[in-house]
Amino acid sequence: MIIQLKPGITTTDKETILARLSAIGYKATEVHTQKAFYMVCIGKNEFDLRLIGSLPGVEDVHRVSESYKLVSRKWKVGESGIDLGDGVRIGNGAFSLMAGPCSIESEEQVRSVAKHLAGNNIRIMRGGVFKPRSSPYAFRGMGLEGLKMFSSVCREHGIKIVTEVMQVSQISEMLDYVDVFQVGARNSQNFNLLDELGRVDKPILLKRGMSGTVDELLQSAEYIFSAGNERLMLCERGIRSYETAYRNTFDVNAIAVLKEKSHLPVIADPSHGIGLREHVPAIALAATAAGADGVIYEVHEKPEEALSDAQQTLNFSESAQMIEKVRRLKEILT
Repeated sequence: MIIQLKPGITTTDKETILARLSAIGYKATEVHTQKAFYMVCIGKNEFDLRLIGSLPGVEDVHRVSESYKLVSRKWKVGESGIDLGDGVRIGNGAFSLMAGPCSIESEEQVRSVAKHLAGNNIRIMRGGVFKPRSSPYAFRGMGLEGLKMFSSVCREHGIKIVTEVMQVSQISEMLDYVDVFQVGARNSQNFNLLDELGRVDKPILLKRGMSGTVDELLQSAEYIFSAGNERLMLCERGIRSYETAYRNTFDVNAIAVLKEKSHLPVIADPSHGIGLREHVPAIALAATAAGADGVIYEVHEKPEEALSDAQQTLNFSESAQMIEKVRRLKEILT
């Protein structure tokens, strides 16, 4: 059960609600977010919701059976959206394209990609400065100094940035330079990191784990929301399967199911989803048709020279063609 409390609820009213919950055998956890004040209540006894809903200080009350409650659509029928400022919005009717290189490599590279994005009216750039790589000898990013440069260049072009945070200790030093924190597939169940990101007033892009189920992704999202951050979006990026013809198995089913189960925006990552440049546009179109609120993909002026993920990165010409197709399809669907 979720109880949404009225703004400015008094201590007396809150204590009355807690006493009533205890009397019917429910344990309450208080959750304060940027937007509201909730009580997430766990118990098994049946009772009339009006016993709680009629109490002073209660805005609304909802019965939610899933173990993930705050991210469930069972209590919030409408869709959540994220406002990044300067007219950049994600979800709740706003379809967003986000693009950029796998790794931030140089100022020249960032400027060329930013110019390409601005020219195609894309307002969000992705790019990694801390890179989790399978090999310890591969390029692992430019670090904090790279992030500062990345942020500075993008702000010149009116572009917001999304970049991956890998550990708790990086959050505070990255905070001033990031518009969206990305939690990568390898960290999707790093619950210490998720808890800390729940205490930050920055949007979070949470990627599905490489072998994670839909419910596990929603449980991870619940960690962030329950710690206080509801500026949150989910990302389908493919799961590891027995197939070897492509990098991952992009689960287009997950787009539709996540939209049904959760009120959070759902973003598709076709670059990691299939891992083959020539098929990225087709997967992006499939995800758009399935109801995704946005697409995040990899682009580089010269993909063959990229320091990471060259095989799944579009060049500027391929990117421009895909942007046009995705936007045309979105217009048809709406």
